[in-house]
Amino acid sequence: MATTMKLTLLVVVLVIAAAATVLPQTEAAAYVVGDTTGWTTPSGNATFYTSWAAKHNFSVGDILAFNFTTGVHDLATVSQVAFDDCNTSSNINLTKTGPANFTLNSTGSYYFICTFPQHCSRGQKLAINVTMANSSGTSPPPPAGVILGSPPPPSGSSAASLAATFSLILITISSTIFYLF
Repeated sequence: MATTMKLTLLVVVLVIAAAATVLPQTEAAAYVVGDTTGWTTPSGNATFYTSWAAKHNFSVGDILAFNFTTGVHDLATVSQVAFDDCNTSSNINLTKTGPANFTLNSTGSYYFICTFPQHCSRGQKLAINVTMANSSGTSPPPPAGVILGSPPPPSGSSAASLAATFSLILITISSTIFYLF
């Protein structure tokens, strides 16, 4: 009787663990800002990055890859006021080494500029709006010849890692119960 109960309990726990591993998973999308143009001063097109952003729907967890040459460009996150005025002295964050990745961690508006003289006023600025969590399940591949920057820090909140953690916990519990009987 005890053996039957152990096996039944083990089967139930394993079925739950298996179900947890096949839950729908969300995956962050990776976008190369400006596609093959990268993060640079747009030639004669001050609205280049506005047009680029309009083609995409950004979600929490997505990654923006800013491909730029160190010493020629940089990447500053700024407020909307600083963005509108191209104010390069009031940065929230400044990255001077390219390429650089930026993970969109919350909903709302994000503003980016280059702080090199005249770059922002010539159009090297990007404003995006981030909606809810990504549910596409796919990441668009970067265009040929474009290098994504260094990988972002791992996110502990993705559905895949939650499902894996949940499965590991259930398997550990089932093993413990199995050995207790």
